[in-house]
Amino acid sequence: MAVDNHHRIWRDGKFVDWEDATIHVMSHVVHYGSSVFEGIRCYETPNGPAVFRLSAHMRRFADSCRIYRMPLTYSPDDLSQAAVETVAENNLPHCYLRPVAIRTGEQMGVLPHDTPLEVFIIPWTWGTYLGADALKNGADVCVSSWRRPAPDTIPTLAKAGGNYLGGQLSKMQARVDNYVEGIMLDSFGHVSEGSGENLFLVRDGKLFTSTISSGILHGVTRDSVMQIARDMGIEIVEGSIPREMLYIADELFFTGTAAEITPIRSVDRIPVGPGKPGQITLAIQREYMGIAQGTLEDRYGWLTPVPARQASSTGSRKVRREPVGDMSASAF
Repeated sequence: MAVDNHHRIWRDGKFVDWEDATIHVMSHVVHYGSSVFEGIRCYETPNGPAVFRLSAHMRRFADSCRIYRMPLTYSPDDLSQAAVETVAENNLPHCYLRPVAIRTGEQMGVLPHDTPLEVFIIPWTWGTYLGADALKNGADVCVSSWRRPAPDTIPTLAKAGGNYLGGQLSKMQARVDNYVEGIMLDSFGHVSEGSGENLFLVRDGKLFTSTISSGILHGVTRDSVMQIARDMGIEIVEGSIPREMLYIADELFFTGTAAEITPIRSVDRIPVGPGKPGQITLAIQREYMGIAQGTLEDRYGWLTPVPARQASSTGSRKVRREPVGDMSASAF
């Protein structure tokens, strides 16, 4: 059964119907990629819908606007409240939220002079990003021939739409070659990240991840994993990771709001460890999902509840997580 994602969208302080959330073809963003965005999950918990790491996401959203000189008129707190209201407005027990700021207008030219900035928050019912099989058994991935941009080209700390053009090429190449995802190297040939996920590597009980100077997005889920791992007593090493470490890792996994904690079972058809998710990956995955879904104590204060008085009209309505299907290499 298909999921109806035609929800009402928050547009600069007002809710509009799905079909009315439109822009002009001459909008600056259409021609020059001038957008920044976020990806946020709202989980169904025993106490009702709750948005995960909302303040951290909205702070990064504001940071991205600042980096690209976009005159954002809303504070992170304003946007956080708007996100909660968007969930309540649509009576959704769980969803993915996509705040996006875009330069619109009706003029030509790279310079965004007097170009309006419009802000939307789009709710979307979304399931497992890399597939249910990958989430459970691990993803088959490759090292991409496409690299992340050099540090003096575009700012990768901003979550900007144009930053994902290279990721699109990497992911399309991976799918053509029967992989779920591609791992991109940075401009120096060190391990960076996936097309839309950060990456962690386990070796001898230590957790390795690339630094924020390696062309990666400073991921909110990445930060969550590092906090969880520290509390588990796991040593974390941030540094440059040579490509060959991918082939001798005991465990590998992706992190991201959409991907959550997705194990990796092979790289370039070389099995990771025994070729199945490892103990550290699974322990972190259980802890992360337990907190996010409200079955474990929210000891970090990561959940923002949607007030019951607003969300009560959901009643017993159930909106299923949309299946993505089998995205393992064997499915292609």
